[in-house]
Amino acid sequence: MPAKTAAEWYAEYGSYHQNPTNKTIHWLCIPAIMTALVGLLWALPTPWATAAPWLNWAMVVAALSLVFYARLSLSLAIGMAAWLGLTMAVVRGVELVSPQPVWIPALALFVVAWIGQFYGHAIEGKKPAFFKDLQFLLIGPAWLLNDAARRFRTPSN
Repeated sequence: MPAKTAAEWYAEYGSYHQNPTNKTIHWLCIPAIMTALVGLLWALPTPWATAAPWLNWAMVVAALSLVFYARLSLSLAIGMAAWLGLTMAVVRGVELVSPQPVWIPALALFVVAWIGQFYGHAIEGKKPAFFKDLQFLLIGPAWLLNDAARRFRTPSN
């Protein structure tokens, strides 16, 4: 069975997200979940901390996810690398200014955003796509990036 193309992934993911309210919730919650996940991974201790203190689990997971995206599309991987870089910069900024460890606001954001996601799917009347295939957890952010790129390329009249 051949691998799905990016367009096939987007079409299938989109079939789980037809309700406008659910789509709006996803536009808010997917970036929040992504940022929270980066924050949680950022805070995990690493066995290589003394040899490479700048390298953390968020960077390792981001690199692995970029391999997945690159197999779908080089332009997708470049876009997701930019988004992940921005997300890591935000997490690093929070780490620098927050009086508590970064995992605390990351965990709070993660929980609230997932509640939002499940609320959106309750409105939609469909289970989240990742219940069918866990790869949809990586497709969600790509789906948003693709939609944003499509809107940018197609000027409104």
